[in-house]
Amino acid sequence: MTSAPRSTRRPTAFAVFSILAGSIGWFASFELLTEYIKTLAASDYVPNCNVSILVTCGPNMGSWQGSLFGFSNTIIGVSAFVAPIAVGVALLAGARFSRWFWTLYQLGLLGGFVFIWWLFSQSVFVLGTLCPWCMVVWSVMIPLWWVSFFRPYANGDIPLSDSARAVFQTLLSWTWVIVLICYLVIAFVAQLQLDWLSEFSRM
Repeated sequence: MTSAPRSTRRPTAFAVFSILAGSIGWFASFELLTEYIKTLAASDYVPNCNVSILVTCGPNMGSWQGSLFGFSNTIIGVSAFVAPIAVGVALLAGARFSRWFWTLYQLGLLGGFVFIWWLFSQSVFVLGTLCPWCMVVWSVMIPLWWVSFFRPYANGDIPLSDSARAVFQTLLSWTWVIVLICYLVIAFVAQLQLDWLSEFSRM
């Protein structure tokens, strides 16, 4: 069993993807945070994401699910999405990360991935809402996790045998399908529970 060497090419596409995904997630989290602060400052303030009874973020921000750890989840987003931005910038600058770094980075992304699925379930099944900025966070967290999970193994940043690396290279090439399935699951479950298509057709 041999460990395949890592690629020597600079991962420009992955770096740019990480920066864009992190920036979009950070912006959505920042918007939620500023709207949350405004609602605390003025009880009659209407957040900019309150589009309708179904498409709204007010109930999410005001619920215990929106402050799972005793403070607004938006603070986690604003803090955590700095990581993929920093990783992307570092890769563009020519940085090479060790196996332990990629492992810790993947664990952090896995935590975020699991967290957004939990938030999705709470939003749809408990709160009965679709939070616009939350959905932006979900939409970037899903591909960010899958691409960042497969790629370090596929290109040799995390050494594996040739056969195992080939498996991850195949999985990486099919990432868009896995991401699409995740999106479809969210859309399907939300439709069954909230009938969002009818709501959007009236908007």
